[in-house]
Amino acid sequence: MNRKFFLLIILVFSFLPFSHSQNARKYTFEEIILIARQQSPPAVLARHRFRQSYWEFRTYRASFLPTLTLDATLPDLNRSIERVTQDDGSDAFRERSLVNSSATFELSQNIPLTGGSIFMSSDLDRIRFFNDSIPTSYSTTPVSIGVRQPVNGYNEFKWLREIEPLKYDKAQREYIQALEQVTLRTVNFFFDLLLAQKNIEIAEINYSNADTLYQIAKGRYQLGTIAENELLQMELAFLNTGTALNEANIDLEIKKFQLNSYLGLPQDVDIELIVPREIPELDINLQRALEAAWENNPDVLDRQQQLLQARQEVARTKSEKGLNATLFARYGLTNQAFDFKDAYTNLDNEQRAVFGIQIPIVDWGLGRGKYRMAQSAMEVIRTNVQQSEMDFQQQVLLEVMQFNLQDDQLEIAEKADTIGLKRFEVAKQRFLIGKISVLDLNVAQTEKDQAARAYLSALRNYWTYFYTLRSLTLYNWLDEVPLQQDFNELLN
Repeated sequence: MNRKFFLLIILVFSFLPFSHSQNARKYTFEEIILIARQQSPPAVLARHRFRQSYWEFRTYRASFLPTLTLDATLPDLNRSIERVTQDDGSDAFRERSLVNSSATFELSQNIPLTGGSIFMSSDLDRIRFFNDSIPTSYSTTPVSIGVRQPVNGYNEFKWLREIEPLKYDKAQREYIQALEQVTLRTVNFFFDLLLAQKNIEIAEINYSNADTLYQIAKGRYQLGTIAENELLQMELAFLNTGTALNEANIDLEIKKFQLNSYLGLPQDVDIELIVPREIPELDINLQRALEAAWENNPDVLDRQQQLLQARQEVARTKSEKGLNATLFARYGLTNQAFDFKDAYTNLDNEQRAVFGIQIPIVDWGLGRGKYRMAQSAMEVIRTNVQQSEMDFQQQVLLEVMQFNLQDDQLEIAEKADTIGLKRFEVAKQRFLIGKISVLDLNVAQTEKDQAARAYLSALRNYWTYFYTLRSLTLYNWLDEVPLQQDFNELLN
């Protein structure tokens, strides 16, 4: 069933007007990479992720700036029957009908050094009864200052000041690395299409050669200079090249679709790629690569963040398993009156101080257990980080060694491609004069095709290792500078 379906697809595509050589726009390797970094869906997604990290960092910084808030109730209508205490001390139920309005302005500032906060506020309350015999009253606190301070030894602001800048720095590096990953993926799509183009070129040449040789073989067979078996071999080779040409056309259209989709280009854009034959003369120093990787790779910061957050959790659980205390103090000026203006004159002092404590008497080891769990989790993270650092260093070492071999591999592949083409031409001429058999000619053709594909494979390997190393080190090895990005431009 699958075989019949596949043959049907080949027949359908064999009649389609493929236009890989007509009306196609040519793109260089650098142009394709630039398009991918600018508009491919993964690149767009990376930009949005960075913006999210940016606003998260801005929110953190805003938490250390003064905050002015208004808390108002306009109005609070209350009509009910409630229990009240009378002048003689007895309780009775009375109907109450009133409107209460209030407003509070507060200016507060967190204190990173201590983990507490200070504030200054201004309050106004107004009560108006529906009973005309009871006058409207006002209560004011024009100004008061105060402090809120936990004294359990855990300062959340201290940990935020260590972790949040580190997270934002990591987000910047992750964006640069994400673009390098986009480039690396683009390399694969680029050479997939380039190989498909090469396969079309090979298939067309092979089809043309097989047709010519088959026609010659038929003439020789009629003259009796070759056996029927050789003629059948040539006919079979001719049929196989036709099938290979149809399959190559299908594969070319698939690879074009995949590259267009990844680049975010319309599917009617016909792409023809130019082989990037020029490579830089570059030999990367292992020690410099390791230094660049430790300085720039976001995974290094991620491991630091994991350790900091583990230490933060240990500090938090340690503070919760013992004495918890909070200090609240407030001093202000206040008054109440039946006239709005009088409420702001002849102010009296207002003081309030609260020191609250919470001590676990019997918690069956809950606090101590959480603290021990946090300690164990920190040790697990520390061990994983040490192993990750060793693996990371080994990865950089292997990538540098592999890359430094690629220029030699590419040079060998290029020579093999040239030799394979020349050998086939010689074999073809010798076959035409009857010096070699069809089998020898087919071997020369197969080796020629393999050498051409091997050259493209060597090119792919070179650029794959090159951009893999850039992704690990975030370093421009051509200009010998760290990779840079204008992050302000991303926020527009």
